[in-house]
Formats: sequence, C-alpha cells, structure tokens
Amino acid sequence: MRAAGAPPDAPQTPHRASGEPSHRTSHQPLRAQWDPVGGADRPPRRPRPERDVRKQSKVGRFVSTYGWRAYAIPVLVAVTGFVVWDAVRAVPAQSDDPVAADEATVAEMPQPDGLFPAGTGPGELPDGGPFTVTGAGTWHMVPGTTAQVGAGTKKVYTYTVEVEDGVDATGYGGEAAFGRMVDETLANPKSWTNSPDFAFRRVDTGDPDFRVSLTSQMSIRQYCGFDIPLEGSCFNPGAERVLLNEARWVRGAVAFQGDIGSYRQYQINHEIGHAIGFAAHEPCRSQGGLAPIMMQQTFGVANDDIARVDPGGVVPADGLICRFNPWPFPRG
Repeated sequence: MRAAGAPPDAPQTPHRASGEPSHRTSHQPLRAQWDPVGGADRPPRRPRPERDVRKQSKVGRFVSTYGWRAYAIPVLVAVTGFVVWDAVRAVPAQSDDPVAADEATVAEMPQPDGLFPAGTGPGELPDGGPFTVTGAGTWHMVPGTTAQVGAGTKKVYTYTVEVEDGVDATGYGGEAAFGRMVDETLANPKSWTNSPDFAFRRVDTGDPDFRVSLTSQMSIRQYCGFDIPLEGSCFNPGAERVLLNEARWVRGAVAFQGDIGSYRQYQINHEIGHAIGFAAHEPCRSQGGLAPIMMQQTFGVANDDIARVDPGGVVPADGLICRFNPWPFPRG
C-alpha cells in the first residue's frame, strides 16, 4: 500500500528493528562492489605507494639481456673496422693514367743498351767492393774434405782450398764460404765431372794434385805475370797452385756481363781446366752462342776484344760475339 502523496512508482523503504545493525545496501545489485565481503564499517584499503621506477630504454634492456657481451660487440666492430681501413690504405692506388704513374715514379728506370761503361774497356776491372791489394805471399789451408765427385776413369784429382795470409774474406761470407763455392762448383753436373774421365776429391792433409788459392792482387801479378796489363787469374804449374784473383772474386768482369756468382763459377772452372790439362785458350766459335769455358771471358766474349788485348794470340778478329758461360758442359 502506497503512502498518501507518494509517487506511485516510488520504492518502499523497509523499516529496521531497534538495535539491528545498519548496513548500506546497494540499490543496483548487479554492479560489483570494491569490497564485496566488507560492509561500510570495514576500513578502506591503503593505497599502493607510488614507485619511483623509470621505464627501461632499449639500450638498457639490451645490456640487461646480454651482459658483458653488450660491451664486447661494439669493441669488436670498431677493431674490425680499423683493420679493414688500414688494409685498404696500405694497397697502392692503381691508375690507368700514364701521367699519374710517371709522377709517382721515384727514379727513372735504367735502360741497358749493351754498351760498356764510358771509359771502361771490356777487360778492365769494374768498380765495386774492397779487395786486398797486397797479401803476405803465403797461404793457409781452409779445413774441409769431400767425398769423390765424378767417375774418374782416367784421373781422380785431389785438391785443397787455401786463402792467402792477409786476405780478409769476411766481406763475401768468409773462408768456409769460399771453400763451399769451390766444392759445389766442381760437384755440379755441368762442370768437369760431366766427363767420365775426371773426378775430384777435396782433402786437407797430405800433398794434393793442386791447390785452389784465393790470392791478393799483387801476388797474382807475381805468380801469374802482368804482360797483359789487366787483372787475371791463372794456374801456376810450378807451384801446383790455381790462383784465383781476389779482386776479380769481389768485382767480377765488365765483359762477362753475368752475375757475380756465375763469374766466380767461371773463374773456378776455367783455371781448374788449365790444371787438369787444357792449356790452350779458345775463341768464340758461333755468333750468339755460349762462350767456350776456355775462352778468356774476363777480357771479353767478343773475339775482336780479345784480339785487341792480345794481338799475337790464338783468337782471330773475326767479329764473332758469344754470350757468357761459366760451365764446361753447359747443357749438363
């Protein structure tokens, strides 16, 4: 029953009995409450404290995820980049422009023309390193022996290696190096052992067949003569000594036009050729061919040059010119 004057749709408020606790009830029962089990007298929940935490950046999350590797990776990238840059910088720039290439040239490339130096004849001693002008005129043996090289069907030659007292061999490897050069030259199959007639064996005691002796300039003139006023080497049969001129050993020969090692091989083979019985010298026999080992290649590889040095000799002035050759049997 509605109260007088009340609107017809107004809800009726129920009456509470005296002493009954007062509870606030929701007029909207389908709406969830903040505290569904507590009533109005339950103390409110304390609000959560505000945390002063900033949101992590992408870099921070990367460091947290990868730890020490996060620092190592950038360092490795930087080092790799530097190495690549340094390698590229070290490669010389290439240019198709001939003018640019010429500007980068430090010095003009010498062009060989096949001519001897101005004022220098083919038999003269060229400029070069120092050598001993005057030795003591006595020799000492360089220790060392070898096994026999070559068949030696006619003769096995024994030899010693000696250096004149007063000659300093340190500038070209020392006395032992001189001895090795002699040994290795004779053992080469292009040397005299290519013929089955000959064999060689180095000794350092007793009385050898000949002595291979590195000798000063003035002693060479004494033992070899100086009728032709050019520095040479020789075999002196009276002393049974192959005398190799140290001045030539150091500087070589203008006319030979080969490297110094080849010239030293020529010195050894030519003078030992005299020691084993080839006394005569030979001329160039074919235009542009290899010079015979018994040609005086120290004085020239052209017959005309040698004929001018020794007009009464065995070499004719016929215009033939050979190429230098240090071997008796160059085809091995």
